[in-house]
Amino acid sequence: MKNTPLIIYQTEDGKIKIETHFENETVWLNIDQIAELFQKSRSTINEHILNIYKEEELEIESSMRKIGNSDFSTKPTNFYNLDVIISVGYRVKSHQGVHFRKWATALIKEYLIKGFAMNDELLKEAGGGNYFDELLARIRDIRSSEKVFWRKVLEVYATSIDYDPKTEQSVRMFETIQNKMHWASHGETAAETVYKRVILNSKNNNTINSV
Repeated sequence: MKNTPLIIYQTEDGKIKIETHFENETVWLNIDQIAELFQKSRSTINEHILNIYKEEELEIESSMRKIGNSDFSTKPTNFYNLDVIISVGYRVKSHQGVHFRKWATALIKEYLIKGFAMNDELLKEAGGGNYFDELLARIRDIRSSEKVFWRKVLEVYATSIDYDPKTEQSVRMFETIQNKMHWASHGETAAETVYKRVILNSKNNNTINSV
């Protein structure tokens, strides 16, 4: 297995960054490499990994691989994937471990506040691969949601000086837009959709009552 570099460092402006090259959507490092990454002893890293599996935080079958190295030894070497590396990063007590947790906390905070977190540089430089297409598809889906649409319509309409959501003109405007959306989506107005559902429910109730 090709050793995949994983680097944690602090930029000149004080931000914590992690750089790596993914192979098959993950990173594989052995204990020595993880120890070097977090600047801790091999025994300390090994203890953390054993506890991770003991506490069933991760499954050993999916997060560890035994790879033999015929050039130096016939004994297989344990390699651990990105899930294990991240879990160790949350447990280890070292300067690099602190850097890692600051970086991870910033991402989690951004996700909770904004609803998303992105690696802008990766998307710009590498194009993001298939993930870029996935990102665009998800954005299109969010933009097409009715809730987002109505919020944008309301933001525009509310800029009117005489805007009043309770006036008959405002109510009719929103009803018209809603009907146009329903018609564009499935060829029926909101009233037609409700009517068909009432008829269908009535037929179902009659069928049940006649049994």
